[in-house]
Amino acid sequence: MIVGDLLHLDDLDIRLAWGTPDLLDRPVTGLSSTDLQDPARYLQPGELVLTGLVWWQPADASGALRFATALRSAGVAALLAGEGTHGSVPDSLADACRTHGIPLLAVPAGVSFRAVTDRVYLRLWGDLRAGAQDTAAIPETVRHELLDLLHADAGAGEVLAHAVGRLGVPDCSITTAGGRAVAATAAPATAVTAVPTTAAPVPPAGRGDTGLPVGPQDGSPFDGWRLRPHLRSAAAEPALQALAELLAPLAVRAHADAGARRRAAGRLLDALAGEAGLAEPLAACGLGGAESLVAVTARIDGGRAGEAGAAPGDGPPVAWAAYALAEALHPLGVPYAAGTDRGGRSAALVAAPVEQVAERLRRARPALQCRLTGRCTLRVGVGPAAPPAPAALRAALVQARYVLEGSAGPVGSAAELDSLDGLLRGIPPEVTAAFHSRLLAPLAAHDRENSVSLLGTLAVFLDHDGSWARTAEALCIHVNTVHYRIRRIEELTGRSLARLRDRLDLRTALLCAPQPVRAQAR
Repeated sequence: MIVGDLLHLDDLDIRLAWGTPDLLDRPVTGLSSTDLQDPARYLQPGELVLTGLVWWQPADASGALRFATALRSAGVAALLAGEGTHGSVPDSLADACRTHGIPLLAVPAGVSFRAVTDRVYLRLWGDLRAGAQDTAAIPETVRHELLDLLHADAGAGEVLAHAVGRLGVPDCSITTAGGRAVAATAAPATAVTAVPTTAAPVPPAGRGDTGLPVGPQDGSPFDGWRLRPHLRSAAAEPALQALAELLAPLAVRAHADAGARRRAAGRLLDALAGEAGLAEPLAACGLGGAESLVAVTARIDGGRAGEAGAAPGDGPPVAWAAYALAEALHPLGVPYAAGTDRGGRSAALVAAPVEQVAERLRRARPALQCRLTGRCTLRVGVGPAAPPAPAALRAALVQARYVLEGSAGPVGSAAELDSLDGLLRGIPPEVTAAFHSRLLAPLAAHDRENSVSLLGTLAVFLDHDGSWARTAEALCIHVNTVHYRIRRIEELTGRSLARLRDRLDLRTALLCAPQPVRAQAR
């Protein structure tokens, strides 16, 4: 297949935005879909790059040139730009592609990325089949049968079962890179007792064993398919390798569908951030009939340890958090939208009860965390359920983001915001530290110069609801000493512990202390 063949694919109406005849003769080796502005490290030479132009901003004059530069450095064959987001291919992108000699093709707004990727990979698969030298691994009759199933839009389970049955290879599973099962011909442990001496059981999916890649692998630790035989046999390896290649169109279809869902979710999140109506974006995400939606936010903190060219403290692509949310939420079997807004914040809206969403995310998070390297940490905040109205959903997202910032654990929920301590965790530490110092600095200065801790006395007094006797008992001092210390606290802070408002202020100031200081105060 060459680039020029794209202009003649039936019913797709792909148009040439810029390109010369010699560039249209470039051979095509594969296809990748991306919405990253710098996808170079995820691309392979000779690939077609399909983008919805979500990354392009009219105000960013150099954005198109940076994107084209990344494609040139990766040696891609051509760029296919969807017109659905902006209505047309930007002139700046055409100029950038002309500068770097990259053929630019326009995909009309009415053409789905799935249709494009399906057609491209079926064409590539046909070329591979026609030029194959080793036909022993996959008999020609089986190739035809699998091709018929693919043309009939069969599911992954049906195609995999047919292939395993006809090829006589061990039972297999198809999983995502994040470990989610897509299809399987049998439970992975069923054949372990019948392992021949030349075979070994395949361990569970994880960072150390990724299986055979199926279709495009875009670099995200949560995206891409893997073919995993339940038993490993040297005799079956050639057939399994060939089977992974044959299953590529299914993976591409899933990849394109996932990309389309993320783009639709991104448009929904952008609509929430603006004044646009929600009816159309909700319907595009399959959430039009939902009575309420749970807001979820996610972020991956830390550096890209082990990646070439990663600077110290350099974080992972922001879209990875949206990939992780989709992986975690998919098994719920309910409508959801997970994507990244224009501000780079990943979030999801889920048509399920809050408790079910929070529990699912807590169960899924350890396996997803295992896919990250270095010091990267996946954090999730679950907001409340809200009706599908702009103001209500915006408020739910604000709460989810607050929980994301302030939760003590990796998965926090707005339901946990039922105490002053929990509420304060979402406030920036610079603010809480300033509040703590403003109210309690005189007590801290006193404690540095004296053996008696007024901060500790205040904490114990408030912990015992202002009871003089119980405070004295807890501190092993006379009640008159408690009275003396409290008077001294009131003099230094200018607050009266007889007033509820002042008690609340001082209690809040204690909770705002850094953890070592708070522990010492007790």
